[in-house]
Amino acid sequence: MGEQVVTTTAKDEAGFESARRVNQGLTARLEKRALQWMAGRAPRWVSSDQLTALGLGAQIGAGICYALSRFDRRALLPAIVCLALNWLGDSLDGTLARVRRQERPRYGFYVDHMVDVLGAVALMCGLGASGLLHWPTAMAMLIAFLVLSSESYLATYTLQCFELSQGIFGPTEIRILLILGSLAALRSPYSTVFGHRVLLFDLGGTIATLGMAAMAIAVAARHTAQLYRQEPLP
Repeated sequence: MGEQVVTTTAKDEAGFESARRVNQGLTARLEKRALQWMAGRAPRWVSSDQLTALGLGAQIGAGICYALSRFDRRALLPAIVCLALNWLGDSLDGTLARVRRQERPRYGFYVDHMVDVLGAVALMCGLGASGLLHWPTAMAMLIAFLVLSSESYLATYTLQCFELSQGIFGPTEIRILLILGSLAALRSPYSTVFGHRVLLFDLGGTIATLGMAAMAIAVAARHTAQLYRQEPLP
Protein backbone atom coordinates (compact mmCIF):
# COMPACT_ATOMS: atom_id res chain seq x y z
CA MET A 1 0.00 0.00 0.00
CA GLY A 2 2.79 2.46 0.93
CA GLU A 3 4.71 1.68 -2.26
CA GLN A 4 1.63 2.41 -4.37
CA VAL A 5 1.27 5.90 -2.84
CA VAL A 6 4.92 6.73 -3.48
CA THR A 7 4.73 5.54 -7.10
CA THR A 8 1.59 7.58 -7.80
CA THR A 9 3.08 10.70 -6.23
CA ALA A 10 6.26 10.42 -8.28
CA LYS A 11 4.20 10.03 -11.45
CA ASP A 12 2.09 13.08 -10.62
CA GLU A 13 5.18 15.20 -10.01
CA ALA A 14 6.75 14.11 -13.28
CA GLY A 15 3.60 14.90 -15.30
CA PHE A 16 2.76 18.28 -13.69
CA GLU A 17 3.03 21.36 -15.90
CA SER A 18 2.85 24.90 -14.57
CA ALA A 19 0.08 27.07 -16.02
CA ARG A 20 0.99 30.02 -18.23
CA ARG A 21 0.86 33.28 -16.24
CA VAL A 22 -0.85 36.33 -17.77
CA ASN A 23 -0.79 39.76 -16.17
CA GLN A 24 -2.06 42.70 -18.22
CA GLY A 25 -2.50 45.04 -15.27
CA LEU A 26 -1.75 48.72 -15.64
CA THR A 27 1.44 48.46 -13.55
CA ALA A 28 2.42 44.91 -14.60
CA ARG A 29 5.53 45.72 -16.65
CA LEU A 30 6.98 48.19 -14.18
CA GLU A 31 6.15 45.89 -11.29
CA LYS A 32 7.84 42.90 -12.95
CA ARG A 33 11.07 44.83 -13.49
CA ALA A 34 11.03 46.13 -9.91
CA LEU A 35 10.41 42.66 -8.45
CA GLN A 36 13.18 41.08 -10.51
CA TRP A 37 15.56 43.84 -9.42
CA MET A 38 14.68 43.27 -5.74
CA ALA A 39 14.84 39.47 -6.06
CA GLY A 40 18.33 39.65 -7.54
CA ARG A 41 19.53 41.73 -4.57
CA ALA A 42 17.61 40.05 -1.74
CA PRO A 43 19.78 38.68 1.12
CA ARG A 44 20.35 34.95 0.94
CA TRP A 45 18.64 34.42 4.30
CA VAL A 46 15.35 35.73 2.88
CA SER A 47 13.20 32.89 1.53
CA SER A 48 10.01 32.79 -0.50
CA ASP A 49 8.19 31.15 2.43
CA GLN A 50 9.17 34.05 4.69
CA LEU A 51 7.82 36.50 2.12
CA THR A 52 4.55 34.58 1.88
CA ALA A 53 4.23 34.74 5.66
CA LEU A 54 5.00 38.48 5.54
CA GLY A 55 2.24 38.99 2.97
CA LEU A 56 -0.34 37.18 5.11
CA GLY A 57 0.74 38.85 8.34
CA ALA A 58 0.66 42.28 6.72
CA GLN A 59 -2.84 41.76 5.33
CA ILE A 60 -4.11 40.63 8.72
CA GLY A 61 -2.35 43.66 10.21
CA ALA A 62 -4.13 45.91 7.70
CA GLY A 63 -7.46 44.43 8.77
CA ILE A 64 -6.66 45.11 12.43
CA CYS A 65 -5.61 48.69 11.66
CA TYR A 66 -8.81 49.32 9.71
CA ALA A 67 -10.84 48.02 12.65
CA LEU A 68 -8.92 50.35 15.02
CA SER A 69 -9.61 53.30 12.72
CA ARG A 70 -13.18 53.22 14.06
CA PHE A 71 -11.76 54.85 17.20
CA ASP A 72 -8.94 56.89 15.63
CA ARG A 73 -8.66 57.49 11.88
CA ARG A 74 -4.88 57.86 12.24
CA ALA A 75 -4.82 54.05 12.34
CA LEU A 76 -5.29 54.27 8.56
CA LEU A 77 -1.61 55.26 8.26
CA PRO A 78 -0.25 51.93 9.57
CA ALA A 79 -2.95 50.20 7.50
CA ILE A 80 -1.38 51.75 4.40
CA VAL A 81 2.06 50.55 5.51
CA CYS A 82 0.63 47.05 5.96
CA LEU A 83 -0.84 47.12 2.46
CA ALA A 84 2.60 48.04 1.06
CA LEU A 85 4.22 45.18 3.01
CA ASN A 86 1.50 42.84 1.77
CA TRP A 87 2.41 43.79 -1.81
CA LEU A 88 6.08 43.12 -1.08
CA GLY A 89 5.52 39.69 0.44
CA ASP A 90 2.72 38.53 -1.84
CA SER A 91 4.38 39.70 -5.07
CA LEU A 92 8.06 39.03 -4.38
CA ASP A 93 7.79 35.46 -3.05
CA GLY A 94 7.17 33.86 -6.46
CA THR A 95 9.68 36.09 -8.26
CA LEU A 96 12.36 35.23 -5.70
CA ALA A 97 11.71 31.51 -6.18
CA ARG A 98 11.95 31.84 -9.97
CA VAL A 99 15.12 33.96 -9.89
CA ARG A 100 16.81 31.45 -7.56
CA ARG A 101 15.42 28.50 -9.55
CA GLN A 102 13.69 27.16 -6.43
CA GLU A 103 10.20 26.84 -7.91
CA ARG A 104 7.66 24.61 -6.18
CA PRO A 105 4.77 25.16 -8.61
CA ARG A 106 2.08 23.06 -6.90
CA TYR A 107 3.03 24.04 -3.35
CA GLY A 108 3.49 27.69 -4.31
CA PHE A 109 0.19 27.99 -6.17
CA TYR A 110 -1.80 26.26 -3.42
CA VAL A 111 -0.27 28.09 -0.45
CA ASP A 112 -0.14 31.49 -2.14
CA HIS A 113 -3.82 31.46 -3.00
CA MET A 114 -4.99 30.02 0.29
CA VAL A 115 -3.09 32.94 1.85
CA ASP A 116 -4.91 35.31 -0.53
CA VAL A 117 -8.29 33.98 0.60
CA LEU A 118 -7.45 34.12 4.31
CA GLY A 119 -5.99 37.61 3.92
CA ALA A 120 -9.08 38.83 2.05
CA VAL A 121 -11.34 37.55 4.84
CA ALA A 122 -9.22 39.34 7.46
CA LEU A 123 -9.15 42.57 5.43
CA MET A 124 -12.90 42.63 4.76
CA CYS A 125 -13.69 41.89 8.40
CA GLY A 126 -11.42 44.76 9.43
CA LEU A 127 -13.10 47.11 6.97
CA GLY A 128 -16.53 46.00 8.13
CA ALA A 129 -15.58 46.79 11.74
CA SER A 130 -13.99 50.13 10.83
CA GLY A 131 -17.16 52.17 10.44
CA LEU A 132 -15.77 53.37 7.09
CA LEU A 133 -18.40 51.26 5.35
CA HIS A 134 -21.35 49.09 6.31
CA TRP A 135 -21.03 45.37 6.94
CA PRO A 136 -23.28 44.37 4.00
CA THR A 137 -20.94 46.23 1.62
CA ALA A 138 -17.87 44.53 3.10
CA MET A 139 -19.49 41.08 2.85
CA ALA A 140 -20.66 41.75 -0.71
CA MET A 141 -17.09 42.65 -1.68
CA LEU A 142 -15.78 39.49 -0.04
CA ILE A 143 -18.32 37.25 -1.79
CA ALA A 144 -17.59 38.87 -5.17
CA PHE A 145 -13.85 38.43 -4.60
CA LEU A 146 -14.26 34.76 -3.67
CA VAL A 147 -16.43 34.08 -6.74
CA LEU A 148 -13.95 35.79 -9.06
CA SER A 149 -11.04 33.98 -7.40
CA SER A 150 -12.79 30.61 -7.72
CA GLU A 151 -13.34 31.23 -11.42
CA SER A 152 -9.66 32.09 -11.83
CA TYR A 153 -8.49 28.93 -10.05
CA LEU A 154 -10.87 26.71 -12.04
CA ALA A 155 -9.72 28.33 -15.28
CA THR A 156 -6.10 27.74 -14.28
CA TYR A 157 -6.81 24.02 -13.84
CA THR A 158 -8.93 23.53 -16.96
CA LEU A 159 -7.21 25.92 -19.39
CA GLN A 160 -3.63 25.89 -18.06
CA CYS A 161 -3.63 29.69 -18.02
CA PHE A 162 -3.49 31.70 -14.80
CA GLU A 163 -4.82 35.23 -15.35
CA LEU A 164 -3.53 37.46 -12.57
CA SER A 165 -5.50 40.44 -13.84
CA GLN A 166 -8.84 41.21 -15.42
CA GLY A 167 -8.36 43.94 -17.99
CA ILE A 168 -6.07 46.59 -16.50
CA PHE A 169 -6.92 45.64 -12.92
CA GLY A 170 -4.80 43.20 -10.97
CA PRO A 171 -3.91 42.79 -7.28
CA THR A 172 -1.46 45.69 -7.34
CA GLU A 173 -3.97 48.10 -8.88
CA ILE A 174 -6.54 47.11 -6.25
CA ARG A 175 -4.03 47.81 -3.47
CA ILE A 176 -3.26 51.23 -4.99
CA LEU A 177 -6.97 52.12 -5.08
CA LEU A 178 -7.39 50.98 -1.46
CA ILE A 179 -4.40 53.08 -0.39
CA LEU A 180 -5.78 56.14 -2.22
CA GLY A 181 -9.16 55.60 -0.58
CA SER A 182 -7.52 55.32 2.83
CA LEU A 183 -5.62 58.58 2.29
CA ALA A 184 -8.88 60.29 1.29
CA ALA A 185 -10.67 58.86 4.36
CA LEU A 186 -8.02 60.41 6.60
CA ARG A 187 -9.45 63.79 5.63
CA SER A 188 -13.10 62.71 5.60
CA PRO A 189 -14.80 59.28 5.46
CA TYR A 190 -17.71 60.76 3.48
CA SER A 191 -18.35 61.63 -0.14
CA THR A 192 -21.19 63.50 -1.83
CA VAL A 193 -22.96 61.79 -4.75
CA PHE A 194 -25.82 63.60 -6.51
CA GLY A 195 -26.33 65.72 -3.44
CA HIS A 196 -26.40 62.75 -1.05
CA ARG A 197 -23.77 62.22 1.64
CA VAL A 198 -22.48 58.64 1.64
CA LEU A 199 -19.54 56.83 3.15
CA LEU A 200 -16.61 56.95 0.72
CA PHE A 201 -15.79 53.26 1.24
CA ASP A 202 -19.46 52.31 0.78
CA LEU A 203 -19.36 54.01 -2.61
CA GLY A 204 -16.04 52.44 -3.59
CA GLY A 205 -17.07 49.04 -2.22
CA THR A 206 -20.33 49.05 -4.18
CA ILE A 207 -18.49 49.93 -7.39
CA ALA A 208 -15.87 47.24 -6.67
CA THR A 209 -18.55 44.61 -5.98
CA LEU A 210 -20.45 45.36 -9.18
CA GLY A 211 -17.19 45.41 -11.14
CA MET A 212 -16.01 42.06 -9.78
CA ALA A 213 -19.44 40.49 -10.33
CA ALA A 214 -19.51 41.70 -13.94
CA MET A 215 -15.97 40.44 -14.50
CA ALA A 216 -16.83 37.02 -13.05
CA ILE A 217 -19.89 36.66 -15.31
CA ALA A 218 -18.06 37.84 -18.45
CA VAL A 219 -14.96 35.72 -17.87
CA ALA A 220 -16.99 32.64 -16.93
CA ALA A 221 -19.04 32.97 -20.14
CA ARG A 222 -15.85 33.36 -22.22
CA HIS A 223 -14.13 30.39 -20.61
CA THR A 224 -17.25 28.21 -20.86
CA ALA A 225 -17.46 28.95 -24.59
CA GLN A 226 -13.74 28.26 -24.99
CA LEU A 227 -13.97 24.93 -23.18
CA TYR A 228 -17.08 23.94 -25.16
CA ARG A 229 -15.23 24.58 -28.41
CA GLN A 230 -12.41 22.37 -27.18
CA GLU A 231 -14.78 19.65 -25.93
CA PRO A 232 -18.02 19.84 -27.97
CA LEU A 233 -20.78 17.28 -27.72
CA PRO A 234 -20.27 14.43 -30.22
